[in-house]
Amino acid sequence: MLPVPPPGLNHSRDRAAQDADADPSLVLGRLPDEHRDARALQLQRQLGLKRYETAWMLLHKLRRAMVAPERSPLTGEIEVDDAYIGGTDSGRRGGRDAFGAATIVIVAVEVRGNGSGRIRMEAVDDLSADALCGFVQDNVLEGATVRTDAWQGFKRLARLGYDHQTTSLRAEGMIGRDAARALPRVHRVISNFKTWLRGTYRGVSDHQMQVYLDEFVFRFNRRRTPMAAFQTLLGPNHL
Repeated sequence: MLPVPPPGLNHSRDRAAQDADADPSLVLGRLPDEHRDARALQLQRQLGLKRYETAWMLLHKLRRAMVAPERSPLTGEIEVDDAYIGGTDSGRRGGRDAFGAATIVIVAVEVRGNGSGRIRMEAVDDLSADALCGFVQDNVLEGATVRTDAWQGFKRLARLGYDHQTTSLRAEGMIGRDAARALPRVHRVISNFKTWLRGTYRGVSDHQMQVYLDEFVFRFNRRRTPMAAFQTLLGPNHL
């Protein structure tokens, strides 16, 4: 099901939208990159669309197409951690209790030498073992090495067939920004996503967060072959 357009938008479609349904390449070739403002208003101007809601719906169709159910799981050594997108609640405790108003996002990154391979990102309701371990099972090949912090929600991973390696941030004296040293690749991805989101979109609602995560994952996993992203989005083998 497509996301619900912002209040005030209707579902009228003009000829350009019908053409895009028949030939997605008409729009894919003009999908803005991460260094440009990708709001629907820009796409509306680029395609010469009469209605803003047409451009908005086209963008969300493209984002929905960026995730292939049959994509291969992450393999090898994987860093996994959670992130918080949004503001904090004053008066709450530190650590994971400090972000009650934020969207919780789980991130997994393949370790490739000193760099990063493919990534996965998912918005979740909480940090329970079901949410955390369910994400790993959905996105990481069984038997892979999974590196996390010592949060209790990850403890089940060893029983699920993963080589689970933990780092206690408190025991290692990693506080605040120093915590990124334990899982540098996943924190780099989180930082890049927040920068991309702020630089590309003026506002993202909580219930729409997943489509923007999917777009970022799609772009990140094809960052070394940007020209291939066009053909990949038209084909069945999404990374």
